[in-house]
Amino acid sequence: MNAIPEYNSKWKWMIIGLVLAFLYIPILLLMIYSFNESRLVTVWSGFSTKWYGELLRDELLMKGFKTSLIIGVFSASAAVVLGTISAFIMQRFTSFRGETGFAFMITAPLVMPDVITGLSLLLLFISLGQFFDLFAQRGMLTIWIAHVTFCTAYVTVVVSSRLQELDNSIEEAAQDLGAAPVKVFFLITLPMIAPALVAGWLLAFTLSLDDLVISSFVSGPSSTTLPIAVFSSVRLGLSPKINALATIMVLIVSFAAFLGWWLMSRADKRRRQEIRASIT
Repeated sequence: MNAIPEYNSKWKWMIIGLVLAFLYIPILLLMIYSFNESRLVTVWSGFSTKWYGELLRDELLMKGFKTSLIIGVFSASAAVVLGTISAFIMQRFTSFRGETGFAFMITAPLVMPDVITGLSLLLLFISLGQFFDLFAQRGMLTIWIAHVTFCTAYVTVVVSSRLQELDNSIEEAAQDLGAAPVKVFFLITLPMIAPALVAGWLLAFTLSLDDLVISSFVSGPSSTTLPIAVFSSVRLGLSPKINALATIMVLIVSFAAFLGWWLMSRADKRRRQEIRASIT
């Protein structure tokens, strides 16, 4: 009788191991080959860190990396604000005219092909450029607007799922005690959905940092993002500098994800301690 659960447990861990290996072994190999001395990406000839130095001296990649970081931070921050407002409207104001259309328009970028989104935004900026000098030349502003457009949809979905799980009785109790709706939102609702906000910000930042298709439509010659710079260099031949760059990006994203997890777990632990103290 006990052999069946043990057998299922072995298969479970075997499947989990295969899935993790499928996902992370290519990334691990990429990081290992970033320390390859050879110029050939697939031929190991010894340990060396010279490609990191070459990467730091590559002005095109470094400029693209800086541009992508700036756009990613501001795009994710704006997407969190707009996505939180959209999610709050969709979950708490469910009986207004145009509710279905509003939800469809907010989440449309999730299923819209990137080519269609990029071309639509390009035509929009060209039309606006005829009336406003601000959009006459495409640059960081147009990339930022484009990234906020599709990142907001992802943040809305993340925050909406969190709002669905909240117990409204806590907010109603605060309002019964005389708290204004704005005060309830900032003091009660916002702390409870903070983990979703952090997750949405990290997701939006990653999507913005990774975007190539939409950025290629709305960028100009003076605002080359990192994916565009990498794609341009890869067409001329794959260099170990790309491995070094990818390793740095993986470490940055991993550190950001770990930091977000640590802050959320710390806040959750503090909230549990406050609840226990209030009960006792």
